[in-house]
Amino acid sequence: MIDLIIFFLWLLNLAIFARVIMSWVIPSGQSSNPLVNIIHEITEPILSPIRKIVPRVGMFDFTPMIAVVTLGIIISVLGG
Repeated sequence: MIDLIIFFLWLLNLAIFARVIMSWVIPSGQSSNPLVNIIHEITEPILSPIRKIVPRVGMFDFTPMIAVVTLGIIISVLGG
């Protein structure tokens, strides 16, 4: 059971990385690609609460980095 949770968290990490890469290529909200929309829908529930606490610094959004580090800590605690 723990392995399944760890696997899910790694997939979530991967989705966040994919979203970061896509944000450099595709302007926010301007994609009709279903894959981009799915990744956005998967990651937004995790990133949105963090974004409310940590504002952007200029053009930089540190929210994905905080989410990835937090997920990494959770994975480590679970034994991954």
